[in-house]
This record gives sequence, structure tokens and C-alpha cells, in this order.
Amino acid sequence: MQETKSKWHMPSAFTILFILIILVAILTWVIPAGEYATTKAGNIIAGTYRSRSSSPQGLWDIFEAPINGMVGTDSTDGAISVSLFILVIGGFLGVVNKTKTLDDGIGSAVTKYAGREKILIPFLMTLFAIGGSTFGMGEETIAFVPILIPVMLSVGYDTLTAISISLIGSQIGCMASTINPFATGVASETIHISPGAGMVPRLIFFVCTVAIAIAYVMHYAAKIKKNPDQSLVFERHQKDLEEFVKSNEDSNVAKSLSGKQKAVLVAFVLTFVVMITSLIPWSSLNSNWTMFDNFNKWLVKVPFLGALIGKDILPLGDWYFVEITTLLFIASVIVMFIFHMSEADYIDAFMNGMKDLLDVAIIVAVARGIQVVMNNGYITATVLHAGEVGLHGLSSAVFIILTYIFYIPMSFLIPSSSGLAAATMGIMGPIGKFSGVAGSLVVTAYQSASGFVNLITPTSAIVMGSLAIGHVNIVTWLKYMWKLLAILFVFTCVFLAVATMF
Repeated sequence: MQETKSKWHMPSAFTILFILIILVAILTWVIPAGEYATTKAGNIIAGTYRSRSSSPQGLWDIFEAPINGMVGTDSTDGAISVSLFILVIGGFLGVVNKTKTLDDGIGSAVTKYAGREKILIPFLMTLFAIGGSTFGMGEETIAFVPILIPVMLSVGYDTLTAISISLIGSQIGCMASTINPFATGVASETIHISPGAGMVPRLIFFVCTVAIAIAYVMHYAAKIKKNPDQSLVFERHQKDLEEFVKSNEDSNVAKSLSGKQKAVLVAFVLTFVVMITSLIPWSSLNSNWTMFDNFNKWLVKVPFLGALIGKDILPLGDWYFVEITTLLFIASVIVMFIFHMSEADYIDAFMNGMKDLLDVAIIVAVARGIQVVMNNGYITATVLHAGEVGLHGLSSAVFIILTYIFYIPMSFLIPSSSGLAAATMGIMGPIGKFSGVAGSLVVTAYQSASGFVNLITPTSAIVMGSLAIGHVNIVTWLKYMWKLLAILFVFTCVFLAVATMF
């Protein structure tokens, strides 16, 4: 018998991050130790770097790093608050998904707009983009591909158009994240800023990039409807019609939302509206915007009601991970009652939802282990000092563009957006201060690069799963995507450079 050669597989994010912990530990034996003076808030003071005795990290430190990354040390905050938030949002989404509200909602929209598919493209892409921007909608969009393909084929489009609606829509949303907990949340927490910081420019970026993506997909769709042979998958067109349209004529008729599902949808939307509102530092943006502070002061003083709700509740605008995690937990219970879900079904859905995001929650802790080793080895300050010296005289615009470019290959190396943020933002955020770049803009540059890569990377389950359903190979997808990628790259660089001026 011939022995089959084992194929090489890309290591998991866990393995890549642990290898990085080892490499960083080795560097603590080589790089001179140093430290900066800091303010009472813990922010480093530029120009105060000084050398100190070294503290090389050994084997025990390497294996202890992920654990310390979760619980924290004297010099490094633990990732427990972020990891718990990720688990609870997973539980919340699990409960919502148990009601099939999102699935049936999208399916209902497809049915409602049958015959008006030109309107359906921007409508659905915007919905998917909002999902990606707010709660990191990703793998769940794969389920919509077999629903969209028959609809798009039946009106003269192709499988690429159908895949684009869910894949490009959701990942453009992730690229232009406003409050995505796996990108914006983790990155902001790592550099100790509110996830709501920089919300206004992110909203502008979101609107612009989604508009660019919609225009690109609609242009391609119109072109192939006029000339079907212009389709990049034209050679499969007849096979696709036979497989998807004829075999799915009856199976893809979507149910309309029930009354309970409509109520769940309202609760779902309101939850994210409250979460976004709670994270925007209103009084910091404008000293006169104290409406939530005033309302909160009034509320907690109302007899009985204030005590019933809880006098320790913070006003919207001052919330952080503990508060928004509590919000999602409460929202999951509300959905349970709205849908008349049994206690057993609720617990099962919540735990399964948490289980789906367990790897992401642990990745954050493992990635934070890199920062633990660097801080315990006292080489973080030395790396920052090198950046301070190297970036001396570099303009803010040049720095932020270089940061964006830096994160593109890094996103290939560490495909987990939360893992990448936890592993690198502790260095890139402080370095940005030396060039006068706000931490929130560094976060925007990072998540823009991460989302950019997620549109095409072959290590992404979203990309490869969607393409597999539509029988589209990755080379064809890259051929289809390269112009959009070029437009997005140029626009992002210009946007980031302009954003440094405000």
C-alpha cells in the first residue's frame, strides 16, 4: 500500500499565538529591559524612557502567560471582562437564533422583494453590513447563500452576485466596525479607551464603504444581466440553474415572521441601539449633552422604582464591558419570555451560543499572554522607545497609513480579529501617541485591515464556506474582488489620513 502524504494545514490561531508567546519570551533574553514613567491613569509619558535590570522569561512563564492573560497581573490587565462579554453575547445570539427570527427575517425579505431584486441587493447588503458592524456577523451568513443563489439566478444574475450580498455585505460591516465586540471592543479595551470613542468617524467610514461595496456589486450584477457571458462563472451557469433553481423552487419559500418573532426582532434591534448609545461618551463630545446623566440622577431618586432598578446603575455613555455584558444577559431573558421559551430550551440555547464563541473568548486570553510576557520581561517600554525614536518627525497621516498597511499582513498571520487586537494593540496604541494619533483611530486602522483581509483570505470559514456552496473557486473570487479591494485600500488610506486632521 502507498502511504498517503499528509497535507500541510495552516496552524490554528491558538498555535500561532502560542508560538508568538515563545518568540517574545526569547526576545526578553535579547532585548534590553526598560521602563517609562506613567501618569496616575497609567498612560506613559513620552521622553521618560530609562533602562533597568533585565527579567528574562522562562518555560514556566511561557505556559503561565495565557492564564495570566485571562486573570491579569500587576502590570497587565486580564482579559476576563472581554472574554466573559464574548461568551454572553454568544449566549444572547444563541437564544435569538433559537427563535429563527434572523433566518426567517432575511428569508421573508427575499420573498417580499421577489421581482424587485435590484432593490434587494442594497437592502440586504446593508442589513448584513449592520450585522457585521455591530455584532461581528460572520459564519452565520453562510446559511443565507443557498437561499440567495436561486433568487439571483432566476432573475438573470449569477452565483457571485448572491455570494457577494452576504459575504461582502457582512465583511464590509466588520471592516467598518462601529461597535463590533470582537474587533472594536477587544482593541479598545486593550488600550483602555471606551469602544464608543471615535464613533462619529467610524459611522462616516461605515456609510462610505458600504456604499462603495453596494455600487460595485450592483454594477457587476447589471453588467452580467445585460451580457450573461460577461459572468466570471458563465461556464457553470447552466449547471447552476439545474442545481439551484429547479431543485429549490419549493424549498426556498420563506415563512413570514410570526408575531412573536417580530417582537424578538424589535428586542434584538433595541438591544444593540442601547448598547451603542451606552458606549458613546456624550458629555465628552459636547459638555451640554448631559441628558442621560440627568435622566439617571432622576431615575435613581424615584421612590421604590429607583431601588427596584438599582441605584448603582450608570448613565448611558458611561457604560463599559460589565454593563454591556449585563445588558445582553437581560436581553436574552427578555427574548426567552417574548418567545415563550421553556427554561430548558433557554439554557440549552444560551449554553450552545456560548460554546460557539468559547474559542474566541480563550483566544483573547492567549493573545493577552503575549503582552504579559513582554511586560513581565520589561521589553514593552524598549519596543515603544524604539518606535518613539523611529517615528520622530513622522506625520500623523503617514503613521496611520503605515499602521493600516502593517495590519494587512498581520491579519493573514493571525486570522482571529480579537486575537490580533489583543496581541498587538498594546504596542500600536501607545506608539500612535508619539505621532499624535488618537487611540480610537489606531483601532479603526486595525479593524479596517482585518476586515479587508476577511473579504478574501482562504483561511476564513466565511469565504471558503460561501464559495463552496456556490461552486466558485478562490482564484475566480480573487479575480472578481481585486478591483473592489484596490478601491477600498485607496479610500481607507485617504480616509485615515484625513481623520488625523480632526
